[in-house]
Amino acid sequence: MKAAKTTAKNQAKSASPRQRLLETADRLFYQEGIRSVGIDKVIAEAGVAKMTLYTHFPSKDDLILAVLQYREARVGEFFAAAIARHAQNESSKIMAFFAALKDWMDTPDFRGCAFINATVELANAGHEGSEYCRNQKSRFKQMLAGFVQEALGKSEPELVNGLSLLVEGAIVTAQVEGTSRAAESARDMASLLIEIYQKNP
Repeated sequence: MKAAKTTAKNQAKSASPRQRLLETADRLFYQEGIRSVGIDKVIAEAGVAKMTLYTHFPSKDDLILAVLQYREARVGEFFAAAIARHAQNESSKIMAFFAALKDWMDTPDFRGCAFINATVELANAGHEGSEYCRNQKSRFKQMLAGFVQEALGKSEPELVNGLSLLVEGAIVTAQVEGTSRAAESARDMASLLIEIYQKNP
């Protein structure tokens, strides 16, 4: 155990200062909240000098935006791998996505959607971070649209909207309740919706 911790610490130190700042800020912002975490705490836990942070991120807003970009990439990697894994046993990538959603909710550090959380905390529609979150949601719906197109052989914007609402609602519910049951309920509803659209071409 001690050797594993030492290895992890050495790997963290071998990362570039910018990478350490992103990883640290991402973890702290997600677990404690963007507004609750100050720059000094990020610097201390990343093990870098204040000047180093400001060299890479001139302001906290710049750091917030970079962290959101970093978080989207990480989440994308997680879901791509989970969907590929579940797709072997599911009828469509849509169903595989909902299985992956449950996997995510079952991770020990799950605290809801970072983009929803950030939008609420920033409380400013004009903030670059808020705009990024809106665009992220648009990209997410585009991904769902691709899954729907693949499953049904045509585009169904209303179905995509419905699936998106199921996902977002399940995420918030899971965050409040502290369980992944919402993902299972959302998956069942998604299956019913898809069946309806398949029967009514």
